Amino acid sequence: MALRARLVAPPLEPKTFWPWHEVKWASISSSVLTSGERRFEADNYLATAYGIRVAIETRSKGWSRLSALARIWQPSRLKGIQVSKGFGTPFLAATQVFDLRPTPRKWLSLDRTDDAENRFVPSGLILVTRSGSVGRATLAYRPLENVLITDDLLRVEPHDRRKWGWIYAFLRSPKCRAIMTASKYGHVIKHLEVGHLEALPVPDVGDEMLDEFQKGAHEILRKRDDACDLIQEAEAIFDRQLQKLPVEDGETGFSVRSSSFVSGRRRFEANYHHPQAAAILHRFKKLGLQTEPLNDLAVRIWWLTRFKRVFGDEGMPYMSSDELFSLNPTITKRVLAEQAENAEDYLVKGGWIVMACSGQTYGLNGSVALAEKRYENYFFSHDIIRIIPRTDRIRSGYLYAALGHPKFGRPLVIRNAYGTSIPHLDPNDVAAIPVVRLGNSLENEVADRMEKAAKLRAQADDLENAIAERADALIDQFLHSADSA
Repeated sequence: MALRARLVAPPLEPKTFWPWHEVKWASISSSVLTSGERRFEADNYLATAYGIRVAIETRSKGWSRLSALARIWQPSRLKGIQVSKGFGTPFLAATQVFDLRPTPRKWLSLDRTDDAENRFVPSGLILVTRSGSVGRATLAYRPLENVLITDDLLRVEPHDRRKWGWIYAFLRSPKCRAIMTASKYGHVIKHLEVGHLEALPVPDVGDEMLDEFQKGAHEILRKRDDACDLIQEAEAIFDRQLQKLPVEDGETGFSVRSSSFVSGRRRFEANYHHPQAAAILHRFKKLGLQTEPLNDLAVRIWWLTRFKRVFGDEGMPYMSSDELFSLNPTITKRVLAEQAENAEDYLVKGGWIVMACSGQTYGLNGSVALAEKRYENYFFSHDIIRIIPRTDRIRSGYLYAALGHPKFGRPLVIRNAYGTSIPHLDPNDVAAIPVVRLGNSLENEVADRMEKAAKLRAQADDLENAIAERADALIDQFLHSADSA
């Protein structure tokens, strides 16, 4: 068979440049590799924070190692025996400690837990993440009392209690966080060790500044503790009115009538028909308490479609559902709002209720938050249901408490989740959630406490950011004084 000539495109010219990014490189003295930890990862030396650290350490005075200011330690690796809720002590992993509402999902046998006394944390203890997202610092507060805390959090105890506030502010500062991030090691899961924190160079500050940071740290702790107390008081009002349920949440089998499948959405998931939800609704009816569907109490309930998010330095701060329900998260992403259709729908207003609509039913899914004025400056993820309350019929603070109550609210929300790998909540199902009414007097008592708690949390976050920025400014000041010396 004869072959005929064919027209083909000429071959592409060979590329003479790398079209995707520029290689980041620098040269360092070989003596750097023969001292200290002898780190051979280039990333550790290319980070801007490495230069900051070297600039501090080249000063002959005016700074100290963190090891000279505080004891840094971690408990031994945890080997506990997991037991059921009624027989064990609650345990929190590192990520749960930073949840807006830390909720234990594991209980351990205290008698079979090694070094158990060192796994409890006192109020005000500085905790720092050592794996995953390393270098994130927080203060132990009310929800962490009498709870076993993971060994994945480093403990920092100042030798001089008067320097507690300054050490905390320093660890929260962006420059120190960058230094800790640059010190991490590992390929898939990054880690920090005690020695990394001990080696941190900390500039010295005067007595006046020590007092300022000390006062700020105490105020942060007080506001967060007060907010927790107010939430407990608000939920106690529900508990007194509704009393104990005859059916508790559990994993035992149950049966339902076939008539429950012949109307509505005909949900076949067992979780939707769990007897706990039926017991809650029966309790409302038995006590003569009225319920109203959420749709009747809201101006609008909606979520948004996925879109290709384009991030850039000039964009709006972007908040995901993980960050929304985390304790004072560091917002690192900025999204260009112009590339989203109806971008205004992704924003929220103070007084709205926002609900996580995806994730695991034992975790984030179904969690609710009361939006504060500060949230109006953020671009929110599509994975959050927005709820605008009818303020002439219900106060935002009460609706926040009614939907989020762990025994009488959340079970009615989360039973609507559908899906296996990553369950979701649909706005239409959320709109049908029954909201119990307690009367104007009690609802106002609940709303006052929940709204005040939300404000205290926001004030604590703002103050925490302020002292971190102040610490960062002092590091800058120390570095500039070095230049002029």
